[in-house]
Amino acid sequence: MRLTFYLIFLTIGLDLCFAVPPTDTTPRLLRYVGATVASSDADGALRPAIGVHNFQVVRANRTASEHRDHLSHTYLHQPMLAWAHGKFYLEYLSAARNEHDAPTHTSLTTSLDGRNWEAPRTIFPSFVLPDGSSTIAHQRMGFYIAPNGRLLALAFYGKSPTPNDGTGIGRAVREIYPDDTFGPIYFIRLNTKNSYPHFTPPYTLYVSSTDRGFVSACDALLANKLMTAQWWEEDQLDETGFYTVRGKALSYVTRPDGSTLGIWKNALVATTNDAGRTWTEKQFAAELPNNASKYWLQRTHDSSYALFLNPTNRLRYPLAVMTSPDATEFDELLAVHGELPDQRFPGGFKNPGPQYVRGIVEGNGVPPDAARATWVTYSVNKEDIWISRIPVPIRSHNPSQVHDTFDDIPTVALPNDWNIYSPCWAPIRIVAIGTPGNHALELRDEDPYDYARAVRVFPETHGLKFSVNILARQSQARLEVDLLDAKGARPVQLAFAEDGHLWARHEGVWQDAGSYPIDQWLNLSLEIKPSATADSAELRINGKTVLSRALVFNEPVRTVERVSFRTGAYRNRGFAGKELVGADQKISPAIFLIDELIATPVP
Repeated sequence: MRLTFYLIFLTIGLDLCFAVPPTDTTPRLLRYVGATVASSDADGALRPAIGVHNFQVVRANRTASEHRDHLSHTYLHQPMLAWAHGKFYLEYLSAARNEHDAPTHTSLTTSLDGRNWEAPRTIFPSFVLPDGSSTIAHQRMGFYIAPNGRLLALAFYGKSPTPNDGTGIGRAVREIYPDDTFGPIYFIRLNTKNSYPHFTPPYTLYVSSTDRGFVSACDALLANKLMTAQWWEEDQLDETGFYTVRGKALSYVTRPDGSTLGIWKNALVATTNDAGRTWTEKQFAAELPNNASKYWLQRTHDSSYALFLNPTNRLRYPLAVMTSPDATEFDELLAVHGELPDQRFPGGFKNPGPQYVRGIVEGNGVPPDAARATWVTYSVNKEDIWISRIPVPIRSHNPSQVHDTFDDIPTVALPNDWNIYSPCWAPIRIVAIGTPGNHALELRDEDPYDYARAVRVFPETHGLKFSVNILARQSQARLEVDLLDAKGARPVQLAFAEDGHLWARHEGVWQDAGSYPIDQWLNLSLEIKPSATADSAELRINGKTVLSRALVFNEPVRTVERVSFRTGAYRNRGFAGKELVGADQKISPAIFLIDELIATPVP
């Protein structure tokens, strides 16, 4: 059965007072019509959206910060994204340890390709308040590209302990110039209910600027009711008539009929036909998980719609997506980020998981690959910032036989149909090998608590002939190779282990398949018979049988449909709340190369 999500919690915010619980006859503005339900596993036991590339943007580090501003913070959260001046811009909150720590700054980083990111720097520093405390940055909106082309960055200056309760100082703005220098900081809107009525902030109102183009850009933003509707939670200044709708963490998208659909925290939805000047009454989306994390609506360039979310009522993992042709009925729930590493640094309100997803708001730029992919950013465990590239059309099945050599992929790119999980200290890349033009996929791992992972989806099948070439640069590291079914069960499990031996798991028991060479290619092949009752795989190394019998499946499955390569031991989901020793220092690199992968279904 599908889960029905209409739980109303007393503590989920003032905006719920204005929501209308739908009746059976109420037209539903948004409904999940799929049958798939996420589990509590890290990947939700969901199929992955094929070809998603997950890149770690910023890895929190307390003792060896790579920030330009030398911040050694371990609470990084609430990322925002835009495309302007030929690059990605990404801002996020940065605090020493806990959510709502004072001070909390806003940091910024940029990237030309979404994969390689500049060292972060502070764009909105905290300042001291009259009582001696420091401001806490908070933002539900990060960027605005004005009609005159000016790129504005924004953040809200709140106070301890709750920066978004309507009693903070106000919303700040500054321009980012094409050369990536910053203009002066101004306030675009001050809170009249702030707790320090006689306090003179360190920045003046934007109208004091002598740059008429900047003032015009700010005026345009203030007049944009859709953009500014994202501000209400922090301002809460309804009495001025500035806001026409209340809500937390608004995401919106233009529908085919020209109306705009908005979704807020707690699965609240409404529509507007006049660019945010008036809205329908809010209602709860039907059959949609209702939690305190964010949702993100995105129109993709194949004329479809995507809704990104954490697909359970409570947990903030995995990051998933569902799709729709009309932004009304959504189906096919798929994993976007299905990894849950251990949290390295404990802190207050640091929920585990990939969460608080944001994409590029309509009007805030179009990346050059928008016809082929969409991008979203999010935090993981509220301590690392990530971004994902999701190919469009979003799909979960591959009908074609796989034969990958990587030779036609430039070394600055990655294979389109592979799912890539690439932390800063465990990157995946295409490298040149042997003669000119020969390429391979490299998994390199120097992270003491995470790993690199690459997954290839092939046609769902019972019978399979599988082959791959693998080269290990060392014998003291680990590479695990798994075959998986649709829900992530692993009937076949192999490991290039730290003892220099290849191990194969037979009915849950690891069997020694002999030593593996260093800096030499090894061909690994598996065969599963097409019989419906077949529950084992024949393993061969360089064409030779290395075990006395076939590997009986470790988990019962009906079919297999993907292969996983991972530079670390399997984890279902990591843990949080415990300080991890040595998390700030790299370990000796583990390097494995993959080439000539063939997966052929056997009917």
